[in-house]
Amino acid sequence: MKNLIQQIAAIWKHLGLNQRITLGIAVAAVIAGMVALVAWSHRPQMQLLYGRLTDKDVAEITGLLDEQTIKYEVGSGGSSIYVPSDQVHKIRMDLASKGVPAGEGVGFEIFDRTNFGISDFVQRTNYTRALQGELSRTISQLHGVRSARVMIVLPENRLLFSDAKSKPTASVFVDAGTGSMGQEAVNSIRFLVANSVEGLQVNDVAVIDSGGNVLTEGMKDDGAFGDASSQMKLRKNVEDYLSTKVETMLAKVVGPGNAVVRVSAELDSDSTTKTQETYDPDGQVLRTETITDDTTNTNEGEGDGSGSTSQSVGVSSNTPGNNNGSSALNKSGAKTSEQSRKNHTDSYEINKTTVNAVRSPGSVTGLSAAVFIAAKATPRKPEELEELRKMVVNALGVKDEAGKEANRTVTLEEVAFETQAETKPTISDMVYSNSDLLRNAFAVLLAFVMLGIFFGMLKRSKPDAIPIELLRPETAVPVAAAPISAEILNELIRQKPANVGAALRGWMASPNGSSKN
Repeated sequence: MKNLIQQIAAIWKHLGLNQRITLGIAVAAVIAGMVALVAWSHRPQMQLLYGRLTDKDVAEITGLLDEQTIKYEVGSGGSSIYVPSDQVHKIRMDLASKGVPAGEGVGFEIFDRTNFGISDFVQRTNYTRALQGELSRTISQLHGVRSARVMIVLPENRLLFSDAKSKPTASVFVDAGTGSMGQEAVNSIRFLVANSVEGLQVNDVAVIDSGGNVLTEGMKDDGAFGDASSQMKLRKNVEDYLSTKVETMLAKVVGPGNAVVRVSAELDSDSTTKTQETYDPDGQVLRTETITDDTTNTNEGEGDGSGSTSQSVGVSSNTPGNNNGSSALNKSGAKTSEQSRKNHTDSYEINKTTVNAVRSPGSVTGLSAAVFIAAKATPRKPEELEELRKMVVNALGVKDEAGKEANRTVTLEEVAFETQAETKPTISDMVYSNSDLLRNAFAVLLAFVMLGIFFGMLKRSKPDAIPIELLRPETAVPVAAAPISAEILNELIRQKPANVGAALRGWMASPNGSSKN
């Protein structure tokens, strides 16, 4: 070990100033790298504990972690907390036992504590608060939503009087940050809130973003079509759909970008209900049939032969039509009465057809389209243009009831498209648009430059070769003991002429040797 130190010290003495600086920097860099590697290996691996937290939750969680002396890191934006990966699950269970994080507002945990003597008004208010809090927490978990607040208005329940016009409504405030929410996300929020509140309709839920924009504007599906903005929006959607439909079809024939289609649609904004009743006398059906048949026969025994008439008391004496109030007697004195009555009644039902037709607004009453096709080097024939026009007519369905084209509302022309000169981006635009990429590239380039400079300095500071030759004992003379004589030099040249030549060249090239020379 002592010999090694002496050799290193001897080599250090033979090095120049630049060589010593370079070697010192290299040793320091190696030591710093080893220290950093050891420190990184002993650093605990951090894992996400909770993300997208509110400021109140972050403050509460960090306070509890400080009490337990647990290391943690707060992520960028201050809405996420990282803890050692081997303690994540334990910390989550500890925080859950304390009801942290609570999230936005108060949820149904407000009913965990039993409160005696609470009034009905306070109970209903707590239920509304809990419902609002749970909906706010759920909406905050949607992608692209930072935070949300829900306000619900429930009509007051009255025992003796209730307003039929009062109905529950809700308003949702969402903070989407710098992004924007699509129509599907807004509809999902509307249906989520509407299906969570009893009696709440989807059209009674309003969604507003942090920029003050009403995201549910024009989304009401109540059958009303009188609003001008709703009419224009529906018309635009129909025209864009038909234009895209025709352009994609023509792109397969004339090539992409060689066709421009503009469609104008006329929509019916009237909502009508038609009721029609039709009676068919030939289609009558027997509904009821009534037949009544009454027959009465009366016969009495023979008289006493005296030829006198007697009045019989009974039903026949009171029968209308008997003038004298007595029944007729035959020659033999016997009384006879017969009565017969028949009644036949038929009831028929006439066939009736009732048709209720409801026509909703928004039906297409008229279409017109203008189609422009890029001209080729060889102009197309009129027959080819007519075939293309018929394709557009069939795609749009511009036909009347007879199957003929309605008033030739589709025009197709072949024109030369003007190509716009491409504007070359300036250097400032390129730098501004690729600032992040250029910053990373500059950092990598700077690292390579520093590495190249280091290797260049290390190459230039290569230590001089020190020839070490083992001589025979009889010729070995210590340099420090006696000066080199001519005999010793001749002996060295004879034994190792190459080494002596290299030593002389190095001595002549060194500053000390040249100055002595």
